[in-house]
Amino acid sequence: MESQVEDQLREECGVFGVYAQNPCDVAGLVYYGLYALQHRGQESCGIVVNDDGVFSSHKDLGLVNEVFSKEEMGRLPQGQMALGHVRYGTTGGTNRANCQPIEVNHQKGKMALAHNGNLCNAYELRSRLELKGAIFHSTSDTEIIAYIVTQARLQTPSIEKALNSAMYDMDGAYSLVLMSATKLLAARDPYGFRPLCYGQTSDGTYVVASESCALSAVGATFVRDILPGEILVFDQKGVHSNREHCGLKPQQTCIFEYIYFARPDSVIDGIPVQNARQNAGRILAARHPVDADVVIGVPDSGLDAALGYARESGLPFAIGFVKNKYIGRTFISPGQDNRLDQVKIKLNPIQEAVRGKRVVLIDDSIVRGTTSRQIVNLLREAGASQVHMRISAPPFQNPCYYGTDIDSRENLIACHHTVEEIAVLIGADSLGFLPLEDLHGLTGCRHYCHACFSGVYPTPVPAITSKDRFERKLSETCAAGRTTMKSAGQNVQHSFGTVQV
Repeated sequence: MESQVEDQLREECGVFGVYAQNPCDVAGLVYYGLYALQHRGQESCGIVVNDDGVFSSHKDLGLVNEVFSKEEMGRLPQGQMALGHVRYGTTGGTNRANCQPIEVNHQKGKMALAHNGNLCNAYELRSRLELKGAIFHSTSDTEIIAYIVTQARLQTPSIEKALNSAMYDMDGAYSLVLMSATKLLAARDPYGFRPLCYGQTSDGTYVVASESCALSAVGATFVRDILPGEILVFDQKGVHSNREHCGLKPQQTCIFEYIYFARPDSVIDGIPVQNARQNAGRILAARHPVDADVVIGVPDSGLDAALGYARESGLPFAIGFVKNKYIGRTFISPGQDNRLDQVKIKLNPIQEAVRGKRVVLIDDSIVRGTTSRQIVNLLREAGASQVHMRISAPPFQNPCYYGTDIDSRENLIACHHTVEEIAVLIGADSLGFLPLEDLHGLTGCRHYCHACFSGVYPTPVPAITSKDRFERKLSETCAAGRTTMKSAGQNVQHSFGTVQV
């Protein structure tokens, strides 16, 4: 049996930054901010604190509460700035070398960087840098950004000018937070693929986060979204905006942020995520009606869409599953044979809600179909007489190069089967997807990227697209004897200075 992990989409990453006018427990703020962003990445996490130009950090594989014990938090000093990161990598493997934030010591000072997204031209940039003598010790594209920014910093009078220059070299999705000895910077790529916003606490502390829900978690009031292409600088003089890159590209916010990635209590580019999901349910009810007795959703992102479907159709809405909240999205069962049904561990149907009933089941996506089949089977076992599945997204038919872990058409069930065939494969009585032409109905605008559904990409498609492309590149380089890599946790000397992981 295929594992549940192989059949679900993975988030990209979450970033969080703090700038305070006076030294305080900035690490504590970042900790709670990362907790609120944990849904965006569960592979690793890290925090870097800036105490008057002295950087202190801790990062490792695992969830926030696993990596940051009370003892570890006690080792991080108070400071004026800090940034943090939760990671699920769409470029580079799961190892300590790829933990973020990345720290750089260069000729003009220090820098720390946390990144969410995926560069389309990462392979070309890395190759160009290597030909100039750059030595990479991680396999994520975040280190490439660190290189580009640092090289620009050596030729510019300020960190913000360096970042502005570097953005002309980078193509693809990047929402990032950058910290120098005296400033905190936030930047969003000109397409605005990934969300980024900032807020302010009652004592004047500025907070930058991937999602607005993380601002609320630390008591900050939402100010606004960072514009596509905008650079914000936080320093002792306040907030400064550089919009040189704004408007250079058409906005292409990832539509799947609204369908699945973001928390329902977040607001992205002025659009509440919960509203978008309920709109998806309403559209599904209008496009794919069915005679049924009850509407239920697969927790968590399917619940709001199910509520929208119920309201539009007039059918009763019910909670049909109890979700085990103590199992993360990256749960993998022990034992190599994987005979244990992982969906049964994570989801339990409520029999009284579905027994003897014709059920409309709402979920956010179907990737391979394995998990959908297991969920339908759970409802059958609980006594549902019929199961009509409705998906609040169009069929996945194309890879994503902007931060969603879909790197091949090979394993996408919609690339090999019709809707009717998929319904048979997952055991549903009927199946309906959100029509591609109705995607704009979720947000009320058309400024979004839908390449994973339509195959229409805003940027040139990368020549090399596999997630492990830099691991392969590293292996080939080492085999040829052209470089020697240091172990994770050590300082590695670069042409511009030292990078620490």
